[in-house]
Amino acid sequence: MVDDIKIDLMKKLIEELNKYSYEYYVLDNPSISDKEYDKKYDQLLKLEEESKIVLSNSPTQRIGDAILPEFNKYTHKAPLLSLDKAQSMEKLKEWHNKNLKFIEEYNLNHDDKLPPISYIVTKKFDGLTINCTYNEKGVLIKAATRGTGIVGEDVTLQAKTIMGVPLKIEHNHTIEVHGEAIMTKKAFQEYNKSAEVPLKNLRNGAAGALRNLNIKETYKRKLSSFFYDISYNEGEQFKTYIEMMNFIIEKGFMVDDYIKVCSTIEEIKKEIEYVEGIRNDLNYEIDGIVIAINHIKTRELLGYTVKFPKWAIAYKFEAQEITTNLLEVEWNVGRSGRVTPTAILEPVELGGVTVKRATLNNMDDIERKGVKIGCKVFVRRSNDVIPEIMGVVEETIKQGKIIKAPTVCPYCGSELVKEGVHYFCENTLSCKPQMIKSLVHFASREAMNIEGFNEKTAEQLFEKLNIKSIADLYRIQKEDLLGLERFGEKKASNLIKAIEKSKNCKLDSFIFALGIPNVGKKTAKDVADKFKSLDKVRNANFDELISISDIGEVVAKSILDFFTEEKIKSSINELMSLGITPYFNENIISENEFKEKTIVVTGSLKSYSRSEIKSKLESLGAKVSSSVSKKTDYIIVGENPGSKYDKALQLGIKIINEDEFEKLS
Repeated sequence: MVDDIKIDLMKKLIEELNKYSYEYYVLDNPSISDKEYDKKYDQLLKLEEESKIVLSNSPTQRIGDAILPEFNKYTHKAPLLSLDKAQSMEKLKEWHNKNLKFIEEYNLNHDDKLPPISYIVTKKFDGLTINCTYNEKGVLIKAATRGTGIVGEDVTLQAKTIMGVPLKIEHNHTIEVHGEAIMTKKAFQEYNKSAEVPLKNLRNGAAGALRNLNIKETYKRKLSSFFYDISYNEGEQFKTYIEMMNFIIEKGFMVDDYIKVCSTIEEIKKEIEYVEGIRNDLNYEIDGIVIAINHIKTRELLGYTVKFPKWAIAYKFEAQEITTNLLEVEWNVGRSGRVTPTAILEPVELGGVTVKRATLNNMDDIERKGVKIGCKVFVRRSNDVIPEIMGVVEETIKQGKIIKAPTVCPYCGSELVKEGVHYFCENTLSCKPQMIKSLVHFASREAMNIEGFNEKTAEQLFEKLNIKSIADLYRIQKEDLLGLERFGEKKASNLIKAIEKSKNCKLDSFIFALGIPNVGKKTAKDVADKFKSLDKVRNANFDELISISDIGEVVAKSILDFFTEEKIKSSINELMSLGITPYFNENIISENEFKEKTIVVTGSLKSYSRSEIKSKLESLGAKVSSSVSKKTDYIIVGENPGSKYDKALQLGIKIINEDEFEKLS
């Protein structure tokens, strides 16, 4: 049995060392020297080695020797949504006025009045989102990247190297706290002094560290963090954002010292000007500010769009711009066969990044902007968006050479076809870039989820195994792979198993994998939910498609055109013959008046809260909408209904009260 005295000493040292780390990294106010800290740290390390016990909140757990084989997936307990963005005061005013109107209408129709509008303004950090989960004992059990917002990558060991991330907090309920992992300018400069491959910019330095399988490399980059939100909390709920932020600070998380309360557009404008003015003096990168409503109940009532919370918005700073010389134009082929121009630039530093390439969009855009080879051009970079050529320095136009569109594909030599403002290569079978990008998309996580498949693998399959269609992927044998570079017995077996496993796939994943123009993951899911089988999707008509909420004429036409093309029909049939079996999972819902109907609820209900009535309706197979339209089947009306009731009357929507709903359900 381990000596209790040693355990008590370890606990004392851990408490002291964590306190010193908090003072040093979070408060920037150290109370002991590095030498004294190191002495205590070494003492703790020795005790751990002797006792063979390492406590969960020990600072020695921040630096591991592990090199992980892969990233595991982690499903966030609550979605991490992105923010709507504004780059003008006009859009901010529009958003602000909507909030004022909502509060005014709510207070006119409800006894429980909402407080006057109050916003919290914070900086928008340019790093990588990190979501930290603590269990009911307050121990950090998981840290994950944002990923899709629903599922992220497990980076727990990497996150533990960040001193601003507490390993243990004083809290007895499961909670998820999220913020931004960043690399400071100081850490960036220090790292590059001895790096074999210098980092190009701060954001990539942070993202590359957090997503590095070598934990020692993560530690070397000395990441920092700022926390600003609690997305999931099983404990007592917060009434305001300020209350939430105070909780985060109290629990020892690193929080930026800039937090401002505003209530008017004029006050927000002043803060925008202030933060933009100090932007270049900061020790880290920011790309704007975040404005969020302070009152939590107001947030809950405002709710969400498909992509964003309605109660917060990011104001984006003006993109940074610089001039450089356009050396040449390179034409590239995308997954759809579209051939697009890319500018090759004289390298230039822009926002901490060396810019060598920029998008030119299409020939119409080139001609409109007067862009020529050899000219000096204005290049703009906004965050992670590919740099774009905005125009030409006029006095250099005469010296430039006119850019001409290619007549044949730069990769396979096939004749190009012009459709609208774009050029296309129709050689889908043997045009390398098209096939490789199609394979990578098809195998991606949100599509067929073929583990271990990447662009390098796709290139090898195309070049060495003559894979010229998606169907060819399912004809590969293990022996074929063993002849490829870096393919040993295990890797070859794993890829064959992953390909075989992908045959049994979700219907929405298969629809997304097909790469239908204008159909993303959400639309694919909506289509799958509506038709529930591939045959029904393939035979859907226009009216059936546009009856799906959020699908308009353009998307409906894209789907119809896709499934009527003979090549596509043949390819899908071939995939089915090779064993692809898309399936649809649904909860069996008995027939009822509200099944597959679109319902809007307005006013205060006696027996249900908003979340309760939504859950009840969804359990009946109904879709709950926040706005009244011609597609609405029913509106359920409680006390003090708002403008939705008036609109329902105008449109002739069937209106029922709570008692009538109970009888029908």
